[in-house]
Amino acid sequence: MKVLVIGAGNMGLTYAEGMSKSSLLNRHNLMIFDKSPELLVSLNKLDHFDVYDDIEACLPKADVVFLAVKPYHCEELFKEIKHLVHSDQIVVSIMAGVTLKTIQDGLGLEKVVRAMPNLPAQVGKGVTSYTAAKKVSRIELLMVRNLLDTTGESIHVGTENFIDASTGISGSGPAYVFYFMQSMLEAALKMGFSKNDSKVLVSQTFEGAVELFNKSDLSPNTWMERVASKGGTTRAALDSMEDNNVKELIKDAAYAAFDRAVELGKE
Repeated sequence: MKVLVIGAGNMGLTYAEGMSKSSLLNRHNLMIFDKSPELLVSLNKLDHFDVYDDIEACLPKADVVFLAVKPYHCEELFKEIKHLVHSDQIVVSIMAGVTLKTIQDGLGLEKVVRAMPNLPAQVGKGVTSYTAAKKVSRIELLMVRNLLDTTGESIHVGTENFIDASTGISGSGPAYVFYFMQSMLEAALKMGFSKNDSKVLVSQTFEGAVELFNKSDLSPNTWMERVASKGGTTRAALDSMEDNNVKELIKDAAYAAFDRAVELGKE
């Protein structure tokens, strides 16, 4: 199996590096293509995949092709590569909002998988939701899943609607966490903690809370009740969040990302 990643930006390079560290591929079965002279200089310093600046030299050889370009570049890319692809190839798109049909029509191919990764894939803690066109067989889908799992975990969803929905939860979700962390950092600094101590207090609190959640069957609500005693400090904080409707605002934010993902698919 030969894999080509088109686009060496954050997510494209993340998947290339993840796959290169797995036992699924050796160096010469993993290719990455990009046009940026600056990126090519840094890519050529790496030795765990073959780097190309000529799409005609690599695309026809690939069994699986990852499309990791910005969504607004997709039409230009389709025009450039349509004459080079062939019907046996499987295309895996990580372009937000670009539908299966758009990719199929743009490339004249049937075997397309649409995936939504997230930023923690860069540290092997990502989660990728994915769905596939009908022509992708179970064996082929398993092969794709194994590739996606090299950056964390993946979940198969039945329809593209869930891809857009996962954009609002996991795809954009790390930014919500960073938003909350930034707020806590600013509060810690205002209370007089140093920048370094503030970072330790906030990062360890998040890491510890997630670890507790993952290692038990308890719901977040149950954990909150365990931490918050009546009339205590935690209850005061949670009551403040409830009074300010923070929970509903977070839900609204997730739906805003979901709605925007749907809009992108129509543009």
